Amino acid sequence: MMDLYLLRYFLAVVETGSFTQAADKVYVTQPTLSAGIKKLERQVGKILFERTNRRVFLTDSGTRFLPRAKAILHECNLAVQSLQEAETTPILRIGVLTTLSNRSVGALLEGFLKACPTARLEITDGKEQELYNRLDDRSLDYVLALYHGEEKTRALPLKTEGYYFILPHGHKLAGKEYVTGADLRETYMIVRTRCEVLSETSRYFTDHNVRPRLVYRTQNDSRAIAMVAAGIGGTVVPKSLIDDRVTATKLRGFNYKRQLALFRPAYDMPEAAAEVGHEFEKYVIEAWAA
Repeated sequence: MMDLYLLRYFLAVVETGSFTQAADKVYVTQPTLSAGIKKLERQVGKILFERTNRRVFLTDSGTRFLPRAKAILHECNLAVQSLQEAETTPILRIGVLTTLSNRSVGALLEGFLKACPTARLEITDGKEQELYNRLDDRSLDYVLALYHGEEKTRALPLKTEGYYFILPHGHKLAGKEYVTGADLRETYMIVRTRCEVLSETSRYFTDHNVRPRLVYRTQNDSRAIAMVAAGIGGTVVPKSLIDDRVTATKLRGFNYKRQLALFRPAYDMPEAAAEVGHEFEKYVIEAWAA
């Protein structure tokens, strides 16, 4: 394993062109620096410098090694800097389920940052299991996802919303409060492949002896809604995904709902981050009350 101090010795020699000046730069004696460079050359298996009476030059191997050595030290410096910044400006790492409304999540985070302007956020999108895994391995601090009855010490249940069938404004069924599967027999269908009630939706139409024509499948909810607005077809969405580009109606007998939740870390966060996290929890509960 390569020691970082050897890379610092190497870069000091490159920058100064002299073992003597490099030793002064890194606050060691010249024999210590020379021994360090020899050790580094043994570790990489290549001679990195050509030495003359007046100057030190990089070999071809040293030239190839130089940009990588700089990158390694740069990343290490950034890592240390991030730890120092975390003590003064804590960062909350938040995972967001991909099927949550962009507008709702955006408004939530915007409101929190206004209420807590010193907070810094890092946002990650993902599927439920991906986000839970990252919460468990401590690469996320909080997750906004769906509540499935988990212990309330881990999950804070939030608001509940139902599902609607959305259509373009010019559709013949637009404006109806309810429609049935039979009403949608001739309606083209857009499939949101990450929809939590996808199998229930399919079963609903099967139970009504309806096989709607599938014209578009997508993981992208924004794209799905844009296609509905364009008149390509209709689809089932949770209430928070409905916007003014489309019209929404209820499917008679389709009474499924989903409940949002904030999942908290199962470990002790650093004190400064924990304080911001506590404020985040309070804000989310108030904004998305059950």
